[in-house]
Amino acid sequence: MTSFSEILKSATWGDHESAESESYLTELMAGRLAPQEYGEMVAQHYFAYIALDGAARGLAGHPVAGRFVFPELYREEALERDLHAVYGPSWRDRIAPSPATRTLVARIEQVANWPGGYIAHHYTRYMGDLSGGQFIRQELQKIYGYTKGGGGIDFYVFDEVGSLPRFKNEYRARLDALDLDERERQRIIREVHLAYQLNTEVLAELLDVVKAAA
Repeated sequence: MTSFSEILKSATWGDHESAESESYLTELMAGRLAPQEYGEMVAQHYFAYIALDGAARGLAGHPVAGRFVFPELYREEALERDLHAVYGPSWRDRIAPSPATRTLVARIEQVANWPGGYIAHHYTRYMGDLSGGQFIRQELQKIYGYTKGGGGIDFYVFDEVGSLPRFKNEYRARLDALDLDERERQRIIREVHLAYQLNTEVLAELLDVVKAAA
């Protein structure tokens, strides 16, 4: 029998590829964006992860969702270091959630009391950060000269979890251990589709901001 983690990955792979091919990331990886334009993405991540990790803290004791609460993954402090590195000590005055980010945050908060919804958004963001996000970190280090632990790319550093492949395997095992009927499986898959869409819309909006400022 095909595991749920494999079904989920296969069902949403097209969304994953669409997100990775988003033009903002293309421009970023090509080194064509100024540090402050990269900072726009960091800022939007900051607001999204306050919502996601806030939901996690509220679900820590839940018998189902609590299996997907990992304090070692929380990103707020790392993102604050990154924003300080990009914008300086007054970074809080430089950032605001975009309309697309507000929509994403609203959805995370809306489904926070549904274990499957929380898991869908957690899976979409964190498994991406732990996988393709590591390549992004390496490229950003080359482009902007940021160093690990010095801010700028700390969002992508997950030293607290130890071996990333081992952690991801454990994460998939927890997905596979979920006691889900087919209806709930499909509901989670639909929410992952939506999570990818909302995150991709954030990136698309960032590109519009960059173009408008050019």
